[in-house]
Amino acid sequence: MNILVINCGSSSIKYQLFRMPEGKVVAKGLLEKIGEQVSVLTHQVREKRTEIKENISDHERGLQLILGVLTNKKSGVISDISDLSAVGHRVVHGGEEISKSVIIDDKIIKTISQYSDLAPLHNRPNLVGIEAMGHLLPGVPQVAVFDTAFHQTIPQRAYLYAIPYELYQKYRIRKYGFHGTSHRYVAWRAARLLNKPKEETNLITCHLGNGCSITAIEGGKSIDTSMGFTPLEGLIMGTRSGDLDPAIIVYLTEKQGMEINEINTLLNRRSGLLGVSGVSNDIRDIQREAKKGNKRAKLALEMFCYRIKKYIGAYTAILGRLDALVFTGGIGENAMDIRREICDNLGNIGIELDESKNKETVQKERLISSKDSKTKVFVIPTNEEVMIAYDTYEIVSRKLFYSASRKINYSKPEAERTDCKT
Repeated sequence: MNILVINCGSSSIKYQLFRMPEGKVVAKGLLEKIGEQVSVLTHQVREKRTEIKENISDHERGLQLILGVLTNKKSGVISDISDLSAVGHRVVHGGEEISKSVIIDDKIIKTISQYSDLAPLHNRPNLVGIEAMGHLLPGVPQVAVFDTAFHQTIPQRAYLYAIPYELYQKYRIRKYGFHGTSHRYVAWRAARLLNKPKEETNLITCHLGNGCSITAIEGGKSIDTSMGFTPLEGLIMGTRSGDLDPAIIVYLTEKQGMEINEINTLLNRRSGLLGVSGVSNDIRDIQREAKKGNKRAKLALEMFCYRIKKYIGAYTAILGRLDALVFTGGIGENAMDIRREICDNLGNIGIELDESKNKETVQKERLISSKDSKTKVFVIPTNEEVMIAYDTYEIVSRKLFYSASRKINYSKPEAERTDCKT
């Protein structure tokens, strides 16, 4: 079965084509600068890369181009678009209504649209991609895999804010959490590396990139996470402030005369590592400047690691027992100095790094804690796409199975059937 996984951004489309159930990537690519004068598609099959430059006006035209490349005699890997069995979409926000991956129908589209105000940079482009694929591949099942779904197991005491309860009832103002597909994937892999059932594992997973979040996982389920009602809450990020006193917003309106939209831009686009360092939102640039003696760059790095360390301590307290700490994402997987700083002085909760293992740059799953460390520390490259592919395959296979089973004339009553197991 061929499963196409797509992730639509505001001006880009990432895609991977999987052969299932093997989970094998047969092609992948990225289309950038949609709507600009020159759009660029980079398509890769094994080691062969193809670059195409065209004027792509919108996402539907972009997806047309991608489908054309996938079926092209020279660069393609399938003979016809009819060889595609399903499409899996990464969708950021599904609210309280959705706690698992689902077949996309009118009700799901309505829910995605309903939560677009809370994730405008993601849900709206996700919807555009869903609608475009509906036009281009009519009749082909589409599945939505939600970033918020994994965090629907967080208990009420952790997801509610201490504001009048009526506001939660009326507007569903609560912690939702994000990066759920990434946290779910690395938690699954960590359980495998620990050689334990996921139901018996307690983990803290750190997704560190331009956007950052940290999740406490008990028995394989998310019980708390740093991002909240929106992705602004929690850790310091590339351009997001993370946690701050909400009275600052009132103060800025009074002292600076700032409008609410200006403050929203300030906290989401001009704060975080960029705002503190004055250098960049890219931690590599900040590290280079810090080594040159730039005090603000050094301060930004210290603040970044301190906030993560504080969350690790808090989540260890609520978990009681911690089997492993996991680093993932662009920073988590590659920045050995950041991992070292975060784990420094965490011996009191059983975390000790092996410095030689931490310095390894090989891009694969690996243990970086010392042999004496009571808590394992792993680096696990995230793979949200394969998680989406497996969810899509499982849901579509189940749907096809039940469609076929309804055509069978069983002699036993429904409740007694034993040959309909999935």
